[in-house]
Amino acid sequence: MSALDYAALVAQKAQFKRGKTPDQKLAIDYLIPKTGILGLFLNKKDEEYDAVLKRLVDSFGSYKRALNKIGLDEDELKEIPPVTLYGYEDGDFERTGKDGRYRSNKYSITHLFFSSTQVYMYSVILDTTDNTRKERTEEYFYRDITNFSTSSESYEATWFKGCTGKPMKRTVEVQRFGLIVPGDKFTCSTTGDIDRQIQAMKNKLREKKA
Repeated sequence: MSALDYAALVAQKAQFKRGKTPDQKLAIDYLIPKTGILGLFLNKKDEEYDAVLKRLVDSFGSYKRALNKIGLDEDELKEIPPVTLYGYEDGDFERTGKDGRYRSNKYSITHLFFSSTQVYMYSVILDTTDNTRKERTEEYFYRDITNFSTSSESYEATWFKGCTGKPMKRTVEVQRFGLIVPGDKFTCSTTGDIDRQIQAMKNKLREKKA
């Protein structure tokens, strides 16, 4: 994001906040911070935005919603423990916090359930700045799945420094999960150490294909 783009966002901030809930306004204030001296005192902190996100995720109840969308009883989905993945996606607004972590207004939650014959996937992308969401459900037979994968991507994100408002660059690492079938690949961002969960999925896939 250029300094010019950022100035345009700041100029439109009041318009973005019109008609929003208190949490959505806080999210916008965090993602489009003030520069100059006022920014040092008035900008929202990383933990304030994290709290907004937690309230949004908790209130949405994605796990129960996923089960309802799939239409199966939880007891039918215990071939291995369900896997849940969380992560920020490319958003309309983004920011690198003081803690060095990338954040945006788009946050994905993905649930994977495993029956004796299929893998069921439910994914939703929530927006911290409005009421929109994007949901997706898929069913995959084990025989059709090519692989479960993880990859790490890095890119330069822009942030704005202290009282000067000078645009700075930080290298951001993003981890992604992939479920691959012939002709298609589902991917989502994820955080934390998921190596054991990935290995359990791969072991189950090998067992089913044997």
